[in-house]
Order: sequence, then C-alpha cells, then structure tokens
Amino acid sequence: MTLRSPLLGPSDVRELVQRLAVRPTKTLGQNFVVDPNTVRRIVRTAGVDARDIVLEVGPGLGSLTLGLLAVAGRVVAVEIDPVLAGALAETVTVRYPEQADHLQIVADDALRLTELPGVAPTCLVANLPYNIAVPVLLTVLERFPTVAHGLVMVQSEVADRLAARPGEPAYGIPSVKAAWYADVRRAGPVPRTVFWPVPNVDSGLVSFVRRDPPVINVTRAEVFACVDAAFAQRRKTLRAALAGWAGSPDDAERILRAAGVDPRSRGETLALDRFAAVAEARSAARA
Repeated sequence: MTLRSPLLGPSDVRELVQRLAVRPTKTLGQNFVVDPNTVRRIVRTAGVDARDIVLEVGPGLGSLTLGLLAVAGRVVAVEIDPVLAGALAETVTVRYPEQADHLQIVADDALRLTELPGVAPTCLVANLPYNIAVPVLLTVLERFPTVAHGLVMVQSEVADRLAARPGEPAYGIPSVKAAWYADVRRAGPVPRTVFWPVPNVDSGLVSFVRRDPPVINVTRAEVFACVDAAFAQRRKTLRAALAGWAGSPDDAERILRAAGVDPRSRGETLALDRFAAVAEARSAARA
C-alpha cells in the first residue's frame, strides 16, 4: 500500500480553500504553494535539519510548514490571517500527526514581533508576501540574532535586489542593508505555476548565512541613514546625493574624501564597508 504524502497538492489546497471559505487577498500577498516538489526543493536548499528551530512567516495553508516539520526540530509559524492561523494546527494534526507537537503557531504580524515563544529560532524559511518581503527579512535579522541561516521565496525582482553586488543594476538599499546582517545569494528561480492563485510574476529563492557586521564606531542606524540618503537620488553623485545628510555639498565632499571615497561616484558602486566608512567620517567631522 502506498502511503499518502503529508504535503499539500493542488486538490488538497482547493479542498482547504473551499472548507475555510478563504479568498486569497493581494493585500496579504496570499499565493499558496500547490507543488510538493517545490516544497521539497525549498526545504532541501535551506539546509534545515533536526537541530534547527525554524521560523516560518506566513505559513498560509501549511504547504511549506508540512515540509519543514519533516526535518526540523521545531517550527514556529507566524500567521497574520486569523482564519489560516486557526486552521493550521488541524491541518498538521490530520496530515502529519506524529509531528504536530513540533509546531508552534503565533497569530500575529511578523513586523510587530519582538519575541517568540520557546527556544529562540535558528533558521528562517518562508514564502514571503511580495509587498513586505524586504521589511520582514530585515526585521527578523535585526530582532532575532539567533537566526543564523535561512531561505526565503520572494518576487524574482526582489530576489535580485537582495542578492545584488555593488555595480550591478539591481544593487540598492535592500542589498546593502541585507549585507549588514548576512551573506545573501540567489538560490534559484521559482515559476509562477507552482502557486494558487497564479501570480503575475515569477519568484526566486534567496539564501543567507549570518555574519558579523562591520566593526565601526557608529551605529547601524547611522550607516543605514547614509545608505538611504545615497539611494534616494541614485542618479546623482554622492557629493550631491549626500548633501542634505551631510549638511551641504561641500560638507559631503569633505566627508567622502576623509572616508577615501570619490565624491563623483554614486551609491550603487559602494559596498557596505564603504558606506560604514562614510558614516564614520561624518561622525568624526561632527565630534
């Protein structure tokens, strides 16, 4: 006799949607994975094992949750939709009863979380809503320093931005800020056909491994303020783009030269350590 896979297929998703009377909304970015092979691929690529306490943001109907429970020590699933949050435990109990005790459900907004129940998470694996993917990833990395590695599925364009290197067209604020916390890389494409409803964009996988931030004499907030200013007018030279942040174009030039950065360069050419150096130079100039 062939044992039924606990993972959700297209018919399982349709049945759950009908039973729960769920109407997926663009506001919450609800596109549910209906392909078990994609779930297996995500879990495998994430490198999750029994030592991991996995934080999953936006579990939805539980497609990825079920796959994670097969390998993780524990899964903490954060779901903002009260209907989906309320149904997730039953879905896991019915389809994967032996792992039901390894799931903790938190009915809340991931952007508002400051703590989680139980042992601190070691890993983030999630199908992130397109409209808040970057804020969620950066918030988790900031607030939960025990998250050492992870894999997120995001809109393909967002994946490019998160993993971009200096000088690449997609390089920008998300690239620099994510690099503060981790080494971030593209981990492969995901076709839109694995979701229901089918989105009008393709997705991509982004993997990350946490690393130490630069050792500097200014705060992360000061560095990020410099980054925000540099990319607010990304077509301008840094001398012009940082004028408001520095006090004037002349002040910006002095700060940039003190940091060893050409004032004629643009933000898209600077790596994280250069932004940190500029922020330090500004702090020193004001001391």
